[in-house]
Amino acid sequence: MRVAFVGKGGSGKTTLSALFARHLARSGAPVVAIDGDINQHLAYALGLDEDEFFAAPPLSARTGEIKDYLRGTNPRIPSRDAMVKTTPPGRGSRLLRLLDEDDVHSHHVQEVGGVPLMVTGAFDENDLGVACYHSKLGAVELYLNHLVDGPGEYVVVDMTAGADAFASGLFTRFDMTFLVVEPTRKSVSVYRQYRDHAAEFGIPVAVVGNKVTSEDDLAFLRTHVGDDLLAHCVQSSYVRAQEQGRGHGELEPHNARALDRLRAAVDARPKDWAAFQRHAVEFHLRNAAAWANEATGQDLAAQVDPGFQHDPQVLTALA
Repeated sequence: MRVAFVGKGGSGKTTLSALFARHLARSGAPVVAIDGDINQHLAYALGLDEDEFFAAPPLSARTGEIKDYLRGTNPRIPSRDAMVKTTPPGRGSRLLRLLDEDDVHSHHVQEVGGVPLMVTGAFDENDLGVACYHSKLGAVELYLNHLVDGPGEYVVVDMTAGADAFASGLFTRFDMTFLVVEPTRKSVSVYRQYRDHAAEFGIPVAVVGNKVTSEDDLAFLRTHVGDDLLAHCVQSSYVRAQEQGRGHGELEPHNARALDRLRAAVDARPKDWAAFQRHAVEFHLRNAAAWANEATGQDLAAQVDPGFQHDPQVLTALA
């Protein structure tokens, strides 16, 4: 199952992404965390020391090589230059299984705090003033477009802040989106914006209240979020100690139970491969018409393979 954490900047989505990914990993579940935020802090939230270096190359550093690997022998994709972030797989494409020793996982995964982690990569000097961060997130979209995840397997993505995630089709690549909301009007405003956009495409969103310090805070969230409020986390001395480099103690029982509720909600969500395929094709055709046909000099609608259905059965057919 693919899980995204989104929310207003500063709401705590990176912290909750790390806590949830670690919660899954400690249970023995196969999990990959991905830092898809322009502020690349997930590794540190998972426990990487500030003076340590994340050694695995970022996904965005090898986008060309990733394209070459994923397109495989798909005759609809003649070269990496013809492949864009939304290009869906078809017959001949290479599909990914979670944590297989393939060209993507073997190059880009590094374990941090017991959690296998991949990072998108930060802006460098060549990007400043000439590129948006979605050019880097394209590698994450390609990864999720070609992943066939099974029951009890999890991908946890810390996404960009606010409603910026809607600038690409990446928001449709998830089975569950957790919207982290603080008990403030600004945070609720982001919730409403995200909720309304997601509803247009049938994307499930559940709210995780964060930084709740009182019954008044909880009442505020219940008033403004209503039934979308799945769970809430209280202010955490454990998290503060982690952020200050004092990595001792255990997560508060209330917050641990909140993580249990998040996992239960993910596990109860039916996997809708048909919707996944439908959205992949829809957003590829949108991008082709908007910019990608002109950028590549090709009609990228021809990349859609009508005889291909993205689901676990395709792995059996390829075996």
